[in-house]
Amino acid sequence: MTAVIDVSGRLTKMPAEAGLPVIYNLKVGDTRLPLNELIGRPIQIDFEGTIRCIHCDRSTNKSFSQGYCYPCFRKLAACDTCIMSPEKCHYHLGTCREPEWGETHCMVDHVVYLANSSGLKVGITRGTQVPTRWIDQGAVSAIPMLHVATRQLAGLVEVVCKQHVADRTNWRAMLKGDVPEVHLAEERAALLARIQPELAEFRKEHGDQALREATGEALDLSYPVEVWPEKIKTHNLDKTPTVKGVLQGIKGQYLMLDTGVINIRKYTAYHIRMQVFPRAE
Repeated sequence: MTAVIDVSGRLTKMPAEAGLPVIYNLKVGDTRLPLNELIGRPIQIDFEGTIRCIHCDRSTNKSFSQGYCYPCFRKLAACDTCIMSPEKCHYHLGTCREPEWGETHCMVDHVVYLANSSGLKVGITRGTQVPTRWIDQGAVSAIPMLHVATRQLAGLVEVVCKQHVADRTNWRAMLKGDVPEVHLAEERAALLARIQPELAEFRKEHGDQALREATGEALDLSYPVEVWPEKIKTHNLDKTPTVKGVLQGIKGQYLMLDTGVINIRKYTAYHIRMQVFPRAE
């Protein structure tokens, strides 16, 4: 008989790596649980009432920007508005909250990509975050489109692309596995052709090497899911601190239970107790 697993600690974003299917772990405190092996087993997650900032470890009543206390949310560059709107990056103005952080996270190569998570979308990420970013979004396939010198310039390119392609994922459709087929290489060629005038202007201002077209092929991704939900019901630890159900799959940053789905990333910094029980006979 499989033993009961019982661990407690602070929750963080699920580490994941590409595989067939994607390989997930759940990090609870210092413990990493191999989630793929736990599919089909009943689990219980109990929020123990404590949230501790992932930066300063201060106790906080509310998590801001997925894991920070309010003072850190106000002062850290990782929580600035330009993180959500990279085209608004103000590093070049000398007003970055943390210039050294900006140098290592924003003034580095980024990738503008196309992905299919619930249909065609455009996005950006640091080059070092490929394919992690695609997995976190639940993409079934993704392809690099441009290699760009800085986060701000990647954001400006994304703004241009958004005139032709969506930049959001329909997370409900993504979790239902309701994803249309998209030929990403063809879509990349078509979008690059549409935005050539804008790219020429960017190159004139920033230099030819600041924007380089990607030639890589699309990466296909599959996820460890035994049963796709027909309807999406979400669990909320703030309203109902105990979540129970049989783990039926994992996609993006969601655990898919027979009782509903829970976005693990949303509860970064929450102290929880996680129990995994033997499969029902």
